[in-house]
Amino acid sequence: MLTDFGYILLFIITGIVFCFVILFVGKLLRPSRPNEEKLSTYESGEAPEGNANVRFNIRFYVIALIFVLFEVELVFLFPWATVFGNKHLIEVTNGLWGWFALAEMLIFVGTLALGLAYAWVKGHLEWVRPKIQTQDFTSKVPANLYENINKKYEK
Repeated sequence: MLTDFGYILLFIITGIVFCFVILFVGKLLRPSRPNEEKLSTYESGEAPEGNANVRFNIRFYVIALIFVLFEVELVFLFPWATVFGNKHLIEVTNGLWGWFALAEMLIFVGTLALGLAYAWVKGHLEWVRPKIQTQDFTSKVPANLYENINKKYEK
């Protein structure tokens, strides 16, 4: 007879095996026709230009941090909602717990809204696509230099 933890372990093992089986079956069934478009780098829906070893705009990181901040807010909101909806706890404390929990969450959400307003005012949420500067080395080298090199190796 399995304990409750045994059922959980069995469920986790079944999930992992299911993932590997689905990936393997997908690899067997899908067509493999790579081309230049499929093998190109994906850059947020934009066509890749220039060298990949360039510095990224800091706005990538700022927007990612703002996204993580609001995801963390949601993680805290769900348990709060379950505790706030507990009628027995509110009845035991004569309603004081409900008002305290509501005030606590309003302060939390207000602080996050203030942070969002700050980022908005500072312009961190505006997306400006940077212009990629590429160097053209052929225009900096005199044409007669190429001719001299070619003549030297033709002999």
